[in-house]
Amino acid sequence: MSVSTSTTDTATAASADKPALETRHRGLLTAAVMGVSIIQLLDMTIANVALPHMRSGLGASPDSITWVLTSFIIAGVMVTPAVAWVSDRLGSRRVFLWAVAGFVLSSMLCGAATSLAQMVFFRALQGVCAAFIGPMSQTILFDINPPSKHSAAMAIWGMVVMIAPISGPILGGYLTDSLNWRWVFYINLPIGIPTLLLLVWLLPSRNIVPRKLDHLGFILIATALVSLQLMLDRGQHLDWFASWEIIVELLIALSAFWMFIVHTLHTKNPLFQPSLFANPNFLGAFAFMFVLGVANVAIASILPTMYQTVYGYSPVDTGLLMIPRGCGVFISMLLANRLMQYFDVRHLVLVGYLIAGGALWSMSGFALDMGSEPILVTGFIQGLGLGLIFTPMNIAAFATVSVEQRPDGASLLNLMRNLGGSFGISLIITLLSRNTQTSHSDLAAHITTNTLGGMDPAALSGRFGDAGTAALQMVEAEINRQAVMIGYLDNFHLMAIGVLCVAPVVLLLKPMRISDMRAAGR
Repeated sequence: MSVSTSTTDTATAASADKPALETRHRGLLTAAVMGVSIIQLLDMTIANVALPHMRSGLGASPDSITWVLTSFIIAGVMVTPAVAWVSDRLGSRRVFLWAVAGFVLSSMLCGAATSLAQMVFFRALQGVCAAFIGPMSQTILFDINPPSKHSAAMAIWGMVVMIAPISGPILGGYLTDSLNWRWVFYINLPIGIPTLLLLVWLLPSRNIVPRKLDHLGFILIATALVSLQLMLDRGQHLDWFASWEIIVELLIALSAFWMFIVHTLHTKNPLFQPSLFANPNFLGAFAFMFVLGVANVAIASILPTMYQTVYGYSPVDTGLLMIPRGCGVFISMLLANRLMQYFDVRHLVLVGYLIAGGALWSMSGFALDMGSEPILVTGFIQGLGLGLIFTPMNIAAFATVSVEQRPDGASLLNLMRNLGGSFGISLIITLLSRNTQTSHSDLAAHITTNTLGGMDPAALSGRFGDAGTAALQMVEAEINRQAVMIGYLDNFHLMAIGVLCVAPVVLLLKPMRISDMRAAGR
């Protein structure tokens, strides 16, 4: 069968409310794709809490152990732009099966690593495989479901995308405390192996497309993304632009991005078709996925740390505090699946951002002496907002994208969401560190003879010996706690302002009602 014939068939199938690819057991295949997506997304964050244990087990220094995280992220970012080309060139079934098998195998090797060099290499391999799993799982769900089921499929996939990264640090902490750090990787095996067998049995394949690779474009975009990711990962550690390394990485990223844009506009065989970015629906989703990465991945990454260090909750209690957030996402995604049939997608996304921004604003009023109820309520409300954003934006993005361009579109949207998360995490950590230092200085300046009832703080140790020293240490610990809390609140306040300012921009897009798009044959 020729490529043109295949294209006509898939387009006809889509317009007739039939899936582009038929499968014998759609439900089982969907479950298998979800299982793979869960372990892939968990591994973005699950290893974070196990780093101190890895450091002692692998004999690594505090600085070098961070490459366990950096290697995974950079390898994935570098490969993601070529995912669609590899899928078209070698066949989607073959590529996805090899990616899943490689991910499971590399997970096992990470758990068995005996040195830092081995761990970094295996984590990079895991990151390469994860780069294929993310966008291809989304493409598979679009392909095996008829257009009328796309919103439901994206709601299911979106729940995993939104909740799995939140659960990673909690599950990682539990496994590390209960077993050992190696189980943050071994946990992938009992999920990955059965899902791989189901995929071998049920996964259909797109036809192979003899598509040429834009080598220069790929080199340029990969260089830009790797330089940007290195800058974001190492910026705070190196004090940002006080370091020449960060300055050079920024210059390389900007230069490579600019050259990639110019090259794409003038080459006959671009890595990504410019028509994707001429599509206002897709372009809007592309931009808003970055904001969603900041609002979801970045905020969710710091919350468990805040709950444990500031409020003193255990890892298990922290996990329980995150549950309402996931419940909110679950409920609003189910609602969005219905509401998209009757309301403009722009209005749903606007409401979602306003709700998420309002929850962040409320979080900026947290107090050290409060109970868990405000945490539970704001988490649930924020989940409601985020769920109203994700599914409508994905459906709007792909509603006017051709079947053939879905792999490219999925790769770009996943890449943008991950970059948003990386940017948000770097920004939050930097602001948290600097605001904490500033607040510590301000608070410490108020510990004077006047505030202590005429007692000189400097004389406590000499007058009361060990008891005086212990008292000073307690005061210092409380100052640190107060300063860290202020740092978190400042972050929430800034993020709330950013999200609320971005929200109205969605109204600049064209009206997007899903039922109208389908009626128009799109």
